[in-house]
Amino acid sequence: MTESSFTQNYSAFIPQLWSQKLNNMLEKNCVMMQCVNKNWEGEIQNQGDTVKIITPADVTVSTLTDSSISYSALSPSSLELKIDQRKFFAFKIDDVAKAQANGDIMEAHLNSAKRAIEEVQDSYLLGMHTNVVSANTVGTEASPISLSASTIYSNFVKLALALKNSDAVYAGVRPWVVINPTVESYLLQSTEFIGAHNVADETLREGSIGRIAGMDVLVSTNLTAVDGKYYVLAGTNDAITFASQLAKIESLRDKDSFSDLVRGLYLYGAKTVQPKALAKMIISAS
Repeated sequence: MTESSFTQNYSAFIPQLWSQKLNNMLEKNCVMMQCVNKNWEGEIQNQGDTVKIITPADVTVSTLTDSSISYSALSPSSLELKIDQRKFFAFKIDDVAKAQANGDIMEAHLNSAKRAIEEVQDSYLLGMHTNVVSANTVGTEASPISLSASTIYSNFVKLALALKNSDAVYAGVRPWVVINPTVESYLLQSTEFIGAHNVADETLREGSIGRIAGMDVLVSTNLTAVDGKYYVLAGTNDAITFASQLAKIESLRDKDSFSDLVRGLYLYGAKTVQPKALAKMIISAS
């Protein structure tokens, strides 16, 4: 193998190119990325950075009885979104393996890094079920719902109704629900479930398998059992705001072998800014 071939392979690991491509890839496909907003995402350089979220105050509508008008003083509230989640990946690429690779080895490792990041993102965001208000909870910790093909639709209707009663669903806003493959197996047996191929001309979220009770259905393997229960999460994109940044990718030569070392730092954080725009169903995992 010539020195030029080593140089050519090594040049594929340009940090700027990795960073740009991986950031673009992370914008797509991840289940929970379809269910959050990034309205306040700014430039994030270091763990601990803060994104400030300003929530407008409610405006009161009054009846005009005479010519006098009184003005209310509005006090917008401020929330802080802490970018406090810090993840990294680091791996070694052997020169011989790069030279013998049949496909684009850079693209393959980009996809591998993307999948790994998506898994931790999904698990983190699905954990926001702890912020759901009690009025928007179907089932209880003591008495979780036992789903079957015959009961799944009625329970998902309750979930959708909770969001509507909280005024979370309005014109132009379509709710979502995230389930796991176990719940999906029941859903596919329900005659009320509308598969993605039967949703006519309406646009579904990317990766959605269809719709039930007016909610886009997405499936995540990262919705796992906790103490014998599943927490199915539903909501609108107004509920959770998310901010992230692939802060750094570096590539360097390993001084102890004929290999390249690649490492990346990914920072992110999320905040439930509208708890009433979330709902959950507590399901028995047995």
